[in-house]
Amino acid sequence: MKKISSVFWISVAIVLASVIFGVAAPESFEEATGNLQAFLTTTFGWYYLILVTIIVIFCVFLIFSPVGTIKLGKPDDKPEFSKASWFAMLFSAGMGIGLVFWGAAEPLSHFMEPPLAEAGTNAAHKEAMRYTFFHWGIHAWGIYAIVALALAYFNFRKGEPGLISATLKPVLGKKAMEGPLGTVVDVLAVVATVVGVATTLGFGATQINGGLSYLFGIPTNFTIQLIIVAVVTVLFIISAWTGLGKGIKILSNANMYLAIALLILMFITGPTILILNMFTDSLGGYIQNIVQMSFRIAPLNEEHRSWINGWTIFYWAWWISWSPFVGIFIARVSRGRTIREFVIGVLLLPALVSFIWFAVFGTSAIEVQKAVSIDLSQLATEEVLFAVFHESSWSTILSIVAITLVGTFFITSADSATFVLGMQTTNGSLIPPTAVKLTWGIAQSIVALVLLYSGGLQALQNALIVAAFPFSVIIILMMISLYRSLAKEQKELGLYHKPKPRKTNKETPHQ
Repeated sequence: MKKISSVFWISVAIVLASVIFGVAAPESFEEATGNLQAFLTTTFGWYYLILVTIIVIFCVFLIFSPVGTIKLGKPDDKPEFSKASWFAMLFSAGMGIGLVFWGAAEPLSHFMEPPLAEAGTNAAHKEAMRYTFFHWGIHAWGIYAIVALALAYFNFRKGEPGLISATLKPVLGKKAMEGPLGTVVDVLAVVATVVGVATTLGFGATQINGGLSYLFGIPTNFTIQLIIVAVVTVLFIISAWTGLGKGIKILSNANMYLAIALLILMFITGPTILILNMFTDSLGGYIQNIVQMSFRIAPLNEEHRSWINGWTIFYWAWWISWSPFVGIFIARVSRGRTIREFVIGVLLLPALVSFIWFAVFGTSAIEVQKAVSIDLSQLATEEVLFAVFHESSWSTILSIVAITLVGTFFITSADSATFVLGMQTTNGSLIPPTAVKLTWGIAQSIVALVLLYSGGLQALQNALIVAAFPFSVIIILMMISLYRSLAKEQKELGLYHKPKPRKTNKETPHQ
């Protein structure tokens, strides 16, 4: 434990104080964080929309820029993981449990309460799919990509420690980032990670409980959720003990196989042709309307603005708040890849998989809603997926695979988070001590359990969104810092677009 930095102790104190406040006065905590979250989304909605769009544009610029050939590491560094394992790990950390949790529920919610169309109509169905693609597409992954790229570039290319603060040295200076201001930046990243993962653990426990209740009639209560969290904690501690190359890699690959299996089963048993048609139509609608959706804020319509605040602005803040955790983890597993390969891999491939996932589960859920007398939108979010499965001839198989998938995603997210928190609280160590990882793993589970018991998950989710605002400023500084450093290296290496040589007629000298 000698490697522990001051960031560890400060972060633990802040998390502990927040949990005590949440337990002692859960209603006051939820009200305070809720009011602050509402103020930020209402007042700075325009800011979030513009910032996230700029991030996406910057990512696209890097793909086509000559600096795309620069390697994240030394010239002879090779990727540590195969492309399949690399993709599985970044996808499991980046979305994971969220896809299972919202796969059926979000499109269904948009269908019943669409942003513009009349509820329950064909137009609402198309809008529901298009906006779900928008919320889980390249904007979300662009945020992750830019944070991860800055970390990987400065860590592996420039030899800086794997800390958020280290990426800001070209802008704020080495002295500032190795002093108190740098500590503040890293503490913010650690607190956001702890809060985000604890919230996810809480949601994961409730969804597993919901599935077991729907399948086997097991009651939905804190005792069952305590057992679920305890079992998962033991499993991810075992995985954390074995290290990045074994535990997380093996589980991430297992996640992908299970996710593909569940996807194929649902595709076969669901409205297959309609799924294919909706995927094609929704992808076209997403591409066609992406600019309009990126800047839509409905300044003159209070009802439409409320929907945007509750979904789009909320998601942009959510992805920003998750970016320290996901960015640090993606950076850690990406040594040896070129900037172009990295950005394409992080920005486009996971977005495409998300589109396929929502096309299958979202379309199936909406068709079940149309066909049966039960209003699925009135169910708890964690029960919607299992209610959709209930209408399938393979209901039990689908439910068991889904519960298993939530469990493995659950373990991978917690495992990845212990690794990231270990790095951030041991001065950026690429191989943090096992004792530090275990400490954070147990702490995350305790926070999740305390909040489940006190009903404070909503308050914690609000707190995570609030934390996104200051971190969004850090992301702006990271982009400026990365651009400056890449521009300098581009000049040093002479990386420019080479113009095509002109054909000239050589003049023969006079005899």
